[in-house]
Amino acid sequence: MSSSLAPDTNAAMVLGMASTAMPFADTPQAEAERWLRILRGHGEAGIALQALGVSEAPLERAAESAGQRADSAYDGSGDVVAAVTDGAVRVASERGARAVGTGDVLVAVMDVYGADFDEVLRAHGTDRAEVLERLDAERPDAPASGAS
Repeated sequence: MSSSLAPDTNAAMVLGMASTAMPFADTPQAEAERWLRILRGHGEAGIALQALGVSEAPLERAAESAGQRADSAYDGSGDVVAAVTDGAVRVASERGARAVGTGDVLVAVMDVYGADFDEVLRAHGTDRAEVLERLDAERPDAPASGAS
């Protein structure tokens, strides 16, 4: 098992754009929104998100009040792009991929941001389960014997 899978071209582009976009976000939820906008335009993650109708702008404003906002798995400290990259490598390795794809990055973003990313997905008219289901259909190297 390789512990250092390289990102494919689309995933490298997504991670590069994220590294320049994240410093300008002031909350973990704002970062999650930026990740979604970047991922929507690239690779199998982009195809899956667009197929679900995820648009550039949210359909509704995400809940900001303390009573409605769930805690994030990410506390806003540290290098989030490095955390997502490490997570994407883990996800790709676990599924036996030859390279890290944008779908792996998307799953890692979901893991890192937790409830904040779920809230952003809801604001765009979808949820984690729908995204994961659609993503499995879009992955170029999905196992042929997957459970249905």
